[in-house]
Amino acid sequence: MSSSSWRTLLLRIGDKSPEYGPSSDFKDHIETCFGVLRRELEHSETEILEFLLTCAEQLPHKIPFYGTLIGLINLENEDFVKKLVDKTQSKFQDALDTGNCNGIRILLRLMTVMMCSKALQPSSLVDVFETFLSSAATTVDEEKGNPLWQPCADFYIACILSCLPWGGAELVEQIPEDIERVMVGIEAYLSIRKHTSDNGLSFFENVDEIERDLNNKDFLEDLWDRVQVLSSNGWKVESVPRPHLSFEAQLVAGKSHEFGTINCSNLPTMSSVPSDVSFGKEKHEAELKYPQRIRRLNIFPSSKMEDMQPIDRFVVEEYLLDVLFYFNGSRKECASFMVGLPVTFRYEYLMAETIFSQLLMLPQPPFKPVYYTLVIIDLCKALPGAFPAVVAGAVRALFEKIADLDMECRTRLILWFSHHLSNFQFIWPWEEWAYVLDLPRWAPQRVFVQEVLEREVRLSYWDKVKQSIENAPGLEELLPPKGGPNFNLGAENGKENNEQLLSGQLNEMVKGKAPVREIISWIEESVFPNNSLEVTLRVVVQTLLNIGSKSFTHLITVLERYGQVISKICPDEDKQIMLIAEVGSFWKSNTQMTAIAIDRMMGYRLVSNLAIVRWVFSEKNVEQFHMSDRPWEVLRNAVSKTYNRISDLRKEILSLKRNISSAEVAVNEAKAEVDAAASKLALVDGEPVIGENPAMLNRLKSHAEKAQEELVSIQESVEAKEALLGRATDENEALFLLLFKSFSNVLTDRLPKGSGARSLREWKSAQVEDMAVDPEEPSTMELDNENQIPQNSQSNGGKKNVAYNVGEKEQWCITTLSYVKAFSRQYASEIWAHIEKLDAEVLTEDAPPLFRSAVGFGLRRPVNEA
Repeated sequence: MSSSSWRTLLLRIGDKSPEYGPSSDFKDHIETCFGVLRRELEHSETEILEFLLTCAEQLPHKIPFYGTLIGLINLENEDFVKKLVDKTQSKFQDALDTGNCNGIRILLRLMTVMMCSKALQPSSLVDVFETFLSSAATTVDEEKGNPLWQPCADFYIACILSCLPWGGAELVEQIPEDIERVMVGIEAYLSIRKHTSDNGLSFFENVDEIERDLNNKDFLEDLWDRVQVLSSNGWKVESVPRPHLSFEAQLVAGKSHEFGTINCSNLPTMSSVPSDVSFGKEKHEAELKYPQRIRRLNIFPSSKMEDMQPIDRFVVEEYLLDVLFYFNGSRKECASFMVGLPVTFRYEYLMAETIFSQLLMLPQPPFKPVYYTLVIIDLCKALPGAFPAVVAGAVRALFEKIADLDMECRTRLILWFSHHLSNFQFIWPWEEWAYVLDLPRWAPQRVFVQEVLEREVRLSYWDKVKQSIENAPGLEELLPPKGGPNFNLGAENGKENNEQLLSGQLNEMVKGKAPVREIISWIEESVFPNNSLEVTLRVVVQTLLNIGSKSFTHLITVLERYGQVISKICPDEDKQIMLIAEVGSFWKSNTQMTAIAIDRMMGYRLVSNLAIVRWVFSEKNVEQFHMSDRPWEVLRNAVSKTYNRISDLRKEILSLKRNISSAEVAVNEAKAEVDAAASKLALVDGEPVIGENPAMLNRLKSHAEKAQEELVSIQESVEAKEALLGRATDENEALFLLLFKSFSNVLTDRLPKGSGARSLREWKSAQVEDMAVDPEEPSTMELDNENQIPQNSQSNGGKKNVAYNVGEKEQWCITTLSYVKAFSRQYASEIWAHIEKLDAEVLTEDAPPLFRSAVGFGLRRPVNEA
């Protein structure tokens, strides 16, 4: 049999696939696959060992099948399984040393299943558990450890608990006292660790009572509760296949192998002179290295999952997250495995909640948002009768709570939803949301609809999107303007004023491909001496933008060819702000082209990031903060571009430093070869002479010189990149100082004085309570069973009795503070690097408390530190 055949059988085990014929019985699959593997082991042992481990690592929802196969092979080939156990131990230790959380978690699950199939001693597994327990308990001990690294300790305990659905029953049966000791140890750990808060990372700003009940346990406490219920239910788990039971009579004869000793990686020791800032930085580092895998987004009523046991929810989430992680480069395979999990119950609602929880995860999703978009599209196509309605229900539920949704999550939801609809002919029952026209312009639901429609126009064209809302024609009011560029220097009625005349001359020069020097001379000699800076700038910028207005490519060409002209008349920050304002005016009817033009200009260094920040915080833009994404998109692009520059430089330096190590090895080897050749005795004209053949020696010397030159070249590159990194770090500091000063200034002017609220959430609640709320309005939302339409929403032309009870000034403050938190959270690593300066210059006692609190929440920094 060809190697591709046994590989395919291993990959497709448990799936409905032609390789296994009509049978979907797991036992048949295992017998078929085992029959082939036992024949192939004689001449493909190494390949099978490597591939079997790779399958277990990258298809972890099939680990019970692979564990049973390993148990069956163990009956006939103990040496092979001993090698496999040793290889697993070596991979596991590597994962621990490098902090590879997914590797640690999955390999521990594989070890648990090998124990179930009699290939691994139960005591070896408990030894690993106790090593984890000991490390975790030491970490959170204030005298012996470093409690700031509790995320690592929590991760180890979560790994132990997450194995129990796969092997708890066997451990209790075979070594009850040992597993009881482990459970007592976990309970003791839970009593000394600190409860972790989702502050700064929760999806919603206002958490109502129902959600507070759901959220009052952190992830580890919740998992412990689920395992306790599992234990009281006799360790029965519907969502975990147990194929080894079908082969129990054979497997019992197998020899169980021992697992080598493992060591947890050493964590940083606690600082001898701790400070609030050093605490905050280290806590941030620990949370980055050991992130929480999921934050549950409870979109649907619990009735949608009431048939699921608590542990089954956890297991199916694990399956889904693993598939999303390991198939992030292959969306079709990802969707296929997600719909074919080895469970006997339906899980569409949980699948939607899990995907949305990843898409909206803070501070950022594990993968680019477009990946989740594509997976949702493929799932809708794979399950046309079920999944589209579930997705629509999720959208409706999130829309109902959009005012409370975190600002970053809201932006991601807008981008996802518009992209999703563009793949389904823009079909959506907009009449359900037509009532938003009756809400104030700043109401979050109205702004959401407006921004989705604007993004749809970018992905299609205006008339197509207008047609898609024909069932709610009033929503046309929320569409972006249809017009193109706002070029106001063209001749009118055949008559030209001075600006139009100059624009015409510049246009002719560009058409005639006049050199840049000639255009600059014309401006300096004929335009600027006779006109103000404003007129000169307007003529040049409007004319060049108009030439580049046909397409994105035209714009890039104009900026590349004539960027020097623009930089000549806008050499400093003040003039660059005038330039950006001119771009905003020219593309006032096209948000996308405004953002692209400014972004490209920053890329070509025609405008600085500081000029962009100052323009965003100009009065005209500040007034739009709560009603449009336009200024925020420009600001996000500028900060992101600055961050990417510094991030790319760090990666390049890291790569070059690796190259230095290998170049140093090459230099040393070349020198050793020269020395060895030079010390040899050779015969020249019959006489013994020290030194090998001179031609050979010269070649070796030349090779050594080249190796040395290569090393020096790389070292010089590192020095040059590090100098660039130093400048980029200074730029970064200046950017964040200006950004937060700007936030502080506008909030100081607009926040009501004397508010006693300590957080945005607290202040928002106070605003809502201060407004008149209709007591008849239901406070909770129930979804009808079939179409997921909120029962307090009507689809009869959108005539919903709804009011938005937050005033415009209050909404402006809420929105701006939400963006403060979002920027602080997204760029926390960069901000922590400059926190001392921010504390001294921006986050002072004079700054608004709500502003300081928003920054603190974004950085997950206790408020009293900020």
